[in-house]
Amino acid sequence: MGSASHDSINSRLTAALREEAARLGFVACGIARADAAPESAGRLRAWLADGAHGDMLWMETRSDERAAPAALWPDVRSVVMLGMSYAPKEDPMRLAGAADTGRISVYAQGQDYHDIVKKALKALARWLVEAARRDPAIGGGVGVKVFVDTAPVMEKPLAEAAGIGWQGKHTNLVSRRHGSWLFLGAIMTTLDLEPDGPHANRCGSCDACQRACPTDAFPAPYRLDARRCISYLTIEHKGPIPAELRAGIGNHVYGCDDCLAVCPWNRFAVAAAANRAFVPRAELAAPALDELLGLDDAGFRQVFAGSPIKRIGRDRMVRNALIAAGNSADGALAARVAPLLDDSAPVVRGAAIWALARLDPARFADERDRRRTREEDATVREEWAFSALPCAG
Repeated sequence: MGSASHDSINSRLTAALREEAARLGFVACGIARADAAPESAGRLRAWLADGAHGDMLWMETRSDERAAPAALWPDVRSVVMLGMSYAPKEDPMRLAGAADTGRISVYAQGQDYHDIVKKALKALARWLVEAARRDPAIGGGVGVKVFVDTAPVMEKPLAEAAGIGWQGKHTNLVSRRHGSWLFLGAIMTTLDLEPDGPHANRCGSCDACQRACPTDAFPAPYRLDARRCISYLTIEHKGPIPAELRAGIGNHVYGCDDCLAVCPWNRFAVAAAANRAFVPRAELAAPALDELLGLDDAGFRQVFAGSPIKRIGRDRMVRNALIAAGNSADGALAARVAPLLDDSAPVVRGAAIWALARLDPARFADERDRRRTREEDATVREEWAFSALPCAG
């Protein structure tokens, strides 16, 4: 088959692919060669060597596969990168000063995006296989694999290479049309599809995202230290949240949108483009801290069923709510905090100590005198000692 004929078939197939992607709910679709973004492997190795991934050891263990699509699947020739909008209707920063309310990242307020995006990816992959099979010039026998966030795939560099957007100074993808509010998915295929050009970086001199971070998680533009990132601390980190970062967490109880929310490109994002599955559930849009503090395991599972939040478990959510309560200056929350000094989870007891010390110093002193010598967990004993110090947050 001649080159001109191949190009014609390729163009026809990719045009139809974009139409089907839009029908399935994707607002962005781009194609990259499998060997695109070769520099991302070196950046990943340097990031891991610096320890900036914190406790995310899975980033280390499969780093070789993550470095390039062909390392994960040697037969891949092209990567179709797709974006599904979750642009919020409300300003994500509107609850920043709400002392009695927890803040949940926009992406987690609706249905679990893993389920929604993967279902659409699988449908598009089936369509691609069938379209190729029907075209005698291609000859069938097309291989595809779909990925959404749970496999070692460098989605953001590949999305930039596919022209969907660029990685901003906050390291997340930015789209000129959809701002920072895109869930990314990938379809790897053995088809040799016509690639799109990479997207130019449009951050310019803007540093709004860097200045917005409450915990100074950006040591430099385009570099993130996950160990200081609120999303990492409230979601991935299993132990006590470092004392020096607690005040910066404010009322975030799951994730953080601050660096995304301030990006000027978001003014072009339209909430109407968002998949309806991501419309916030009422109980997740503005959860009351006193209700979060009262969750047991059964209550947690009931409230967060069908949400990506369910994977962190009850103990981490209550730990996060205790940090938010300690930051609230709302003394009424002390009545909810004090019973958690008896919680079975050390990470909860420790956070309760810190929160009570900030909300009700007199009660804290009384409880400390009665409890600290009986505490069996070393990290919780450290909290009793630390929280008694004048500089304890």
